[in-house]
Amino acid sequence: MHHKYHLQPYAGTPSRYRCPGCNHRTKTFKLYVDADTGEPLAPHVGRCNRQDSCGYHFTPKQYFAAVGGYGLAVQSRQYPSRNRARPVTVAEYYISPDYVNNSFVDYDKNNFYQYLINRFGLDVAAQLAQTYRIGTSSHWHGATIFWQLDARGHVRTGKIMLYNKQNGKRVKQPFNHITWAHTQILKGMDVPPAFHLNQCLFGEHLLITAPYKPVAIVESEKTAIIGAALMPAFIWLACGSLEGLSLSKCKVLHGRKVMLFPDVNAYEKWRLKAVELQRALPGTIFRASKDLELMATATDRKNGIDLGDVEFV
Repeated sequence: MHHKYHLQPYAGTPSRYRCPGCNHRTKTFKLYVDADTGEPLAPHVGRCNRQDSCGYHFTPKQYFAAVGGYGLAVQSRQYPSRNRARPVTVAEYYISPDYVNNSFVDYDKNNFYQYLINRFGLDVAAQLAQTYRIGTSSHWHGATIFWQLDARGHVRTGKIMLYNKQNGKRVKQPFNHITWAHTQILKGMDVPPAFHLNQCLFGEHLLITAPYKPVAIVESEKTAIIGAALMPAFIWLACGSLEGLSLSKCKVLHGRKVMLFPDVNAYEKWRLKAVELQRALPGTIFRASKDLELMATATDRKNGIDLGDVEFV
């Protein structure tokens, strides 16, 4: 049974905070606090007063829905086994939602978030950050963390990447800036537990919000987020890489209509993948979009563009 929480009543400026959504210089954020003790639930659980321009509102209900455990939680689930004897116990590894909550800060230093503001304006950027749980990582100055939450709200891992805030391109010099949250967390532990990473689709936690909405899948997290801003008729998910579109990740899409939006040089590969996935998941429709393929120039092909690179008129 969870305690009762309500928004902290106004008690002068110390009772107001910087909003994790819009980071407005005037403190516009009120926290949800325990009705008995007055203790805040978590630094990002609250409501922004700028409801028209920011709209950030993260409720205790949403918070508890995402809380799976603390530290690196290992949960055993039982699955029925084929031979009808004992069910098989499979260990599933999750990251504490505390890490996610603690990353909802310093959006002024988050290059990718700043790029979203430049491209779509503050309101849309704040909404996207909240929807997709985009966090800030201190691993590199300006880095972004894309948390992978599964359909049950458990945190599988987070991908940490560095972007250029002007053009939204990944920083690949002098090295490719990409690392994983679970790697960094395990590094910081004296005795790291055995951690078996089982990735899911990025954005998978959104499936529950709209059971009948068609799904769009792209390679990169960035493209999914941009797709959500440009074409909100779909739930936009990312599989992380060209080879990341696997049956095990797609099982969660059973019964849905799914449109794959491959990067420009990957159309043929994903067209075949759509056929294979549809065969493996009866009742689910998979199609690969040829739009990018048809509009791409020779230069686009050389650069391997994706949907996020296209400037829609």
